[in-house]
Amino acid sequence: MSDVAVSLRWRGNGLVLDATTPEGLQFALDSERVEGASPPQLLLIALAGCTSIDIVDIATKMRVPMAGLEVAIEGDRAPNPPRRYTAIRAIYRVSGVDEAHYDKVRRALALSEEKYCSVRHSLAQDIEFSSRLEFV
Repeated sequence: MSDVAVSLRWRGNGLVLDATTPEGLQFALDSERVEGASPPQLLLIALAGCTSIDIVDIATKMRVPMAGLEVAIEGDRAPNPPRRYTAIRAIYRVSGVDEAHYDKVRRALALSEEKYCSVRHSLAQDIEFSSRLEFV
């Protein structure tokens, strides 16, 4: 049995699919980005979500209160098929953290990137990753 599963169903026209998780959550994938995010966008969402969850979880375990976390993420894709990502850049904006805890939040991001984020570690090793942490 697998650890993670989803199912997708093509709507029958266009390039739109409906995804459903075993828990019944549903969302659309749309190559044209009208009714849902495109698969390449969803990959960036998954990466940003994975690292964000790690940061919040690790910071909480380090007893670092945070008021907010926002991520701006973007990627460069190869010009020719399969148009894979060649570089991904993320900016993590953390708010409501006392300056005395900045190093702990930096450590939380480093731990996510180096050890815990399964999405990042599932991607090709030759993708140029860069990230920046900003305290606002």
